[in-house]
Amino acid sequence: MNVKRTIAGAADNIASLSNTLQQLVLGGEDPGGFFGICVSSMGHSETLSVFPSLIQPLASVDPSQHSTLIAIYVEYFSKDEEDELEVALALSLLDVKPQQKPACRPEPRPPVWQGGYPAKVGGSIPGGATKSKTTTLPGLSYAQSAATGGRGRRPSENLPKTGSGVPSSTPPTHPSRGRAPLPTDTHSTTSQTTRHKHVPGLPAPPTFHQSDRRQDAVNDDARDPLDTEGTCPDQSQKPKRSKNRRQRGKGCGQRAVVGLPHSPSATPPVLLWLRRDLRLHDNPALIGSLQAGAPVVPVFIWSPEEEEGPGVTMATGGACRYWLHQALACLQGALELLGSHLVLLKADPGSSLGALLGLVVETGARTVLATALYEPWLRERDQRVEAGLRRAGVAWRMVHSYCLRDPYSVSTQGVGLRGLGSVSHFISCCEQNPGPALGPSLDPPVSMPTPSQWPPGDPLDALGLARMPRRKDGTVIDWAANIRASWDFSEQGAHARLEAFLQDGVYRYEKESGRADSPNTSCLSPYLHWGQISPRWLLWDAKSARCRPQKLQRKLAWRDLAYWQLSLFPALPWESLRPAYKALRWSSDRGHLKAWQRGRTGYPLVDAAMRQLWLTGWVNNYMRHVVASFLIAYLHLPWQEGYLWFQDTLLDADVAIDAMMWQNGGMCGLDHWNFVMHPVDAALTCDPGGSYVRKWCPELAALPDDIIHKPWRCPASILRRAGVAFGHTYPAPIVTDLEARRGQSLQDVAQVRSTLSEYVDERSGCDLVPLPPRLVAEALGSAGGDQLRTGGKQFLLPVITRMEFKHRRGDPGEDAASNPYDAVLKGYVSRQRDETVAFLNQRDFSASVMNEGAQRRERLDSDMRILEGLPRAPPGRGRARPTPAAQGQTS
Repeated sequence: MNVKRTIAGAADNIASLSNTLQQLVLGGEDPGGFFGICVSSMGHSETLSVFPSLIQPLASVDPSQHSTLIAIYVEYFSKDEEDELEVALALSLLDVKPQQKPACRPEPRPPVWQGGYPAKVGGSIPGGATKSKTTTLPGLSYAQSAATGGRGRRPSENLPKTGSGVPSSTPPTHPSRGRAPLPTDTHSTTSQTTRHKHVPGLPAPPTFHQSDRRQDAVNDDARDPLDTEGTCPDQSQKPKRSKNRRQRGKGCGQRAVVGLPHSPSATPPVLLWLRRDLRLHDNPALIGSLQAGAPVVPVFIWSPEEEEGPGVTMATGGACRYWLHQALACLQGALELLGSHLVLLKADPGSSLGALLGLVVETGARTVLATALYEPWLRERDQRVEAGLRRAGVAWRMVHSYCLRDPYSVSTQGVGLRGLGSVSHFISCCEQNPGPALGPSLDPPVSMPTPSQWPPGDPLDALGLARMPRRKDGTVIDWAANIRASWDFSEQGAHARLEAFLQDGVYRYEKESGRADSPNTSCLSPYLHWGQISPRWLLWDAKSARCRPQKLQRKLAWRDLAYWQLSLFPALPWESLRPAYKALRWSSDRGHLKAWQRGRTGYPLVDAAMRQLWLTGWVNNYMRHVVASFLIAYLHLPWQEGYLWFQDTLLDADVAIDAMMWQNGGMCGLDHWNFVMHPVDAALTCDPGGSYVRKWCPELAALPDDIIHKPWRCPASILRRAGVAFGHTYPAPIVTDLEARRGQSLQDVAQVRSTLSEYVDERSGCDLVPLPPRLVAEALGSAGGDQLRTGGKQFLLPVITRMEFKHRRGDPGEDAASNPYDAVLKGYVSRQRDETVAFLNQRDFSASVMNEGAQRRERLDSDMRILEGLPRAPPGRGRARPTPAAQGQTS
């Protein structure tokens, strides 16, 4: 009985010490303290015999901690000469060679060696007190490691319950390419750290969002005068990194990498299928592939036919492909620094499954991991891939990290359908039906297990992503020269941009993000699109920077909303959602379209934005609204033309976001823009001094500030002195009467709404949109949805409709100027004016309209005085001052 009690007590001690070992790995205990606990708990002789096997799992999880504990163990027991033989025997069983340095392939930064033992940068020093970085033990799931809350949290608060002890088996590994076998004490599976504390109560959503460039445009010699040395407003200089805040985004390859030992038993590798998650930081698919303890084969498969959905999507245009080419090159270098390699494959048309099955045969892999994509056609492709892999006996695992919330998990239950299409309604849906906790973001691995042999792949150039057109004489047209000069395409570049934004731009972003003449935006959208930075990392870093970027969080919510809409309406990129507006009479003037595309409309603000887009592949959101309003409201060109051009020229070309934005701007989406950007008045808001126009339209640089946004109003003498000749150095305006053009646009909308009145709600005047079965089932229940499908009827929902459209319903031929709900925004130089108008709107709508009219007349009078050479009008007298007598009476 005593023997059984003794055995049971020893087992309890081992279980308790195994939990303490986990605290040591998670940073809650130091090596010396852990060894002392072992001696106190087990005694001298039992510690001598059991301790080496107890800490054996650390040899593969954290070699630095293992080396430290072995050093303490040897130092402690070497004092007793009688036990030296037992110590030597114990160490020989573990095959530990502390003084032997492993041979590894030369790296830009060689491994750090301290006290004769391999150590990670920032790791513990044998015999010292420095703690190792937080590490996830084998057998500790991704969700459990995320639940620990990251560094800085006491381990006792969220220590995962992983059983009675630490797994003792070490997964077999394979040598890296060109590396010599390493000693067994340097087993190095990935150590994964969590970065942030989990904020209690944080829901899954934030508390808030095959074609090269067109040949005719590329070969157009008219672009030559625009080939200035353009740069993105925020990208011209690399910002300095903060030393006081947490060191974010140090980047891949910045840590010492210890090579992996050769193992005679070959474990089947894991295929990590990278798509739009081209990063090492906060990549759950990457971490999931490392948890298997097997070699990891990262692979990128390019299949342009699969990227394109039905209809006209243009998912990857010329600029977007060029960014992908550069991003893959950067990721290749980052993986090489970790001892790994990126396998690139160009699949046969529509055959990603075939490419994966070929890799399975070549490598013997039994598992494929990937990050979920949400375009309906890509989701169907992934379902076919999953079925094909399962038939071949290969496990398939999908993780979600591209959006903050899986769009297919968003439900309207408890919220209803009122306000559908707005970001506020979407946030309410996410709050009412929360998904899994967002969790903390994850640091990159310090090394990656590699297979004994790499499967063959294609060179990067063979993918044809950065192919440049040629002229008839054979010379190459390098249209991406300015893009290369404007951007850092690496993951490190993404983190540098985020760091600069959080240090400076975020404080102006809330109120002045619309300014085109100053860098108030983050320029992170291309990195987010290709997954070089995750939205979760961005959200956590914004919160940890002690700023409250409410607008930034709403932008991330808009991003998720766009993918939710695309999941509900797969035809979003090419078919108008409002049936009545499909009958709109659009212009077919190709000359106007080409002038808009090339920045030659004769309206300086529009031209500057379109030239910046062409040269750098990016413009801020405010300028996107300006050029979209001009195309739709003033040129009467269909929104699909704008969508296609943006998809071809934007580096952040995103099918869901662009389709939703152009549908809303084109009056056909679930939401209506409640504004129209006037090409001249908008300049008062975004470029009051004209510096933005001067940068991208240098032929207008000599014009005075007051007239640079409307050069057609400038006297001939000033134009001559400035070197401006309409039709030669700068184009004349392609349309002259902007008010008449917009009035015609309003009449067209009123006409189609009157003709197709069955799609207009009689009571509210709102447009009616047919809902997909998924939303109908949520709104009416499965029984109601089945009845609608059986009866063949459509469920029509009243959606957000612009007020000026509702007002014109009674009189379609009404003049635009008499509409009290005019949606054209009047530019403002400061927020004070806008706040004054908002105040008057609350007090009296008529007073607000009168105030707007009075200020507009003042501006027109001032412009006429400048043109006629008259002095400025004297300022208003303002409020009367009290007389001295009155002052005496009031005092």
